[in-house]
Amino acid sequence: MMTYYLIGIVAFVGSMLVQGWLKSTYGKWSQRANTAGLSGRDTALTILRANGLNDVRVEAVRGELTDHYDPRSRTVRLSEGNYARASVAGMAVAAHEVGHAIQHATGYRALNLRNALLPVANIGSQFGPILAIFGIMLGATGLLQVGVWLFAAAVAFQLITLPIEFDASRRALKQMETLGIVTPTDSGGARSVLNAAAMTYVAAAATSIAYLLYFLSASRD
Repeated sequence: MMTYYLIGIVAFVGSMLVQGWLKSTYGKWSQRANTAGLSGRDTALTILRANGLNDVRVEAVRGELTDHYDPRSRTVRLSEGNYARASVAGMAVAAHEVGHAIQHATGYRALNLRNALLPVANIGSQFGPILAIFGIMLGATGLLQVGVWLFAAAVAFQLITLPIEFDASRRALKQMETLGIVTPTDSGGARSVLNAAAMTYVAAAATSIAYLLYFLSASRD
């Protein structure tokens, strides 16, 4: 189990570093006003209307970096600061979430696949590691293998999430540039914010892969 704890320590340190980078980058650009003078809400509505997505709502949600797109209600939810302020970071985050709305509207295949995996991935992320650990401790190979398969589904979900997030960011930058609502200076800041946010998904996926490899190795001993 020493390897298990070592992975946990490395993952914790790595996560703290990535989160620190994100908070630093986001903090910097959330204080910089964007040239267009558009709040996150205005940015989202501008891109949505330009793409004919007039039925997608934009709402404020409490917290910081709690921004997300809800495909069930077709709603872009922006954290209060990003919703109201005309910052570079707010513009970038709003455009990114609208990128997910565009993915949903156009039937982006990776997004459909991730949605299909969601139920089993939720079960796998909650119970897979527990079953695998108990399987290792008890020497129960069958229990360990069930845990491995469940956790593998959760890891697959995280891996599929990566291209979805990168694609949403790509769409965000392209939309802002096409609509002329971002300057070269703003674009650089927006890209920095989106890259830092994407790295949180990369770090989480890397940690899960490390644990999955550990469980797989244990199941073959």
